[in-house]
Amino acid sequence: MALCDTEEEYAQLMTEFLQRNRELPWELHTYTDVEELLRAEQEAALFVVAESACTPKLRQMAPGRLVVLNESGLMKWENLRYVDKYQKAEDVLQKLLEIFMEIEDTPLPRLKKSCGTVFIGNYSPVHRCMQTSLALTLSQMLAIDHTTLYLNFEQYAGVAELLPDMQTLDLADLLYFLNADREKFRLRMQTMVKHIGGLNYVPPMKWGQNLLAVTPAEWLSLFQKIQDLNEYEYVVLDLSESMQGLFQILRLCRKIITVTKEDRIAKSKILQYEHLLARCEFDDVLEKTKCLSLPRIRRLPEDLEQLTKGELAVLARELIDEICRQ
Repeated sequence: MALCDTEEEYAQLMTEFLQRNRELPWELHTYTDVEELLRAEQEAALFVVAESACTPKLRQMAPGRLVVLNESGLMKWENLRYVDKYQKAEDVLQKLLEIFMEIEDTPLPRLKKSCGTVFIGNYSPVHRCMQTSLALTLSQMLAIDHTTLYLNFEQYAGVAELLPDMQTLDLADLLYFLNADREKFRLRMQTMVKHIGGLNYVPPMKWGQNLLAVTPAEWLSLFQKIQDLNEYEYVVLDLSESMQGLFQILRLCRKIITVTKEDRIAKSKILQYEHLLARCEFDDVLEKTKCLSLPRIRRLPEDLEQLTKGELAVLARELIDEICRQ
């Protein structure tokens, strides 16, 4: 991708942001001089040029591969694609990926060596046990040193920062793209991935009851697709009873974390759950499960990114040490 903007500070900051993204489908070349761009680049897969730098010669050279970073709010030239220059850099990247998928038909080269993917399951039959808080803490701390994806499968995720607005692509859209070819699926997924600090996540379903209609085969196919991408070292699954095939999904995980409470009803629920696993011949799930009660948490941080500095962080760090030793 050739990026050109005569505003040097913007070009530098956008380049730094893009280079931090480890999943780009392009090698990035940046220019602050249009003539230099015209001399050096003829075959770029995508030309991303600021409106103020978009000369007639450049518009004629590669109209089908040209994206204008819109500065004025006006679409001055017909038959060109526009992306708002002054929105969040993350949103600019997502728009560029969507445009690239429209115009690129050839398979994309591999960008990373295979790193393998470890699935970590979080599930408890005991509700309001802080399962999601621990899963998010664990995910963010893993993401400090490892490429990590967090997926939430609750009908009501209950975390406002994760919930998409009505226009945002979510987990339901990712399932829709399951039948896309491998490289197109990777790009489709990139367009919907959001970030909390260094952690990647796909927004949970807006209509959580739709989880009930997804078959076990579709879930397993999705996880296989994600594994085949070789993009993530860890995928943290925040699971619920709303999923068909829950036990098969738990079997996929290397480690399962089950949070409980110390009261009599909670203990009875865990016992019933363990008996059911054994009766259904999922003893291997029990063997991979770490059942724990959380200490009394005085206060959870308001900001999700601060979970890594809170009381749950100590427990999450111990879990990470245990997972990484396996």
